[in-house]
Amino acid sequence: MTTETLSEIQVSYKPGLRSSKLINSSQDAFDILGELFPEETICLQEQFVVLYVNRANKVIGSYQLSKGGLTGTVADVRLILSVALKTLASGLILAHNHPSGNLKPSEADIGLTKRIKQSAKLMDIELLDHIIISNEGYYSFIDEGIL
Repeated sequence: MTTETLSEIQVSYKPGLRSSKLINSSQDAFDILGELFPEETICLQEQFVVLYVNRANKVIGSYQLSKGGLTGTVADVRLILSVALKTLASGLILAHNHPSGNLKPSEADIGLTKRIKQSAKLMDIELLDHIIISNEGYYSFIDEGIL
């Protein structure tokens, strides 16, 4: 008779200093996100970042989900929501850059946003915005009425 050992699962979240950054608009989110997209690579490599906020829209933290190539990166819905659950976030803001400088969302961007919104809603987490960033500025799904 053999004894099987099960994997141990640990969930942890160690908050740093309390952030006083409050998000009331897409511009507020863009100002924070601008610090997370390096100027040296914003036109070179696509990346996906998520901001997590509490009920008062104060930033809990950010998570760099992925880095890709010139034309795309992976955004795994399960990873986005697992971090939201771990941090007890009430809301999230998605962000990715378009190295081409084109701020218009692709059909894939719109479809992904809808899937994340629906999935987050099941867990009482609100998708507050999806922001596309380039060296030319930003595009907000909420400001444009897509979200």
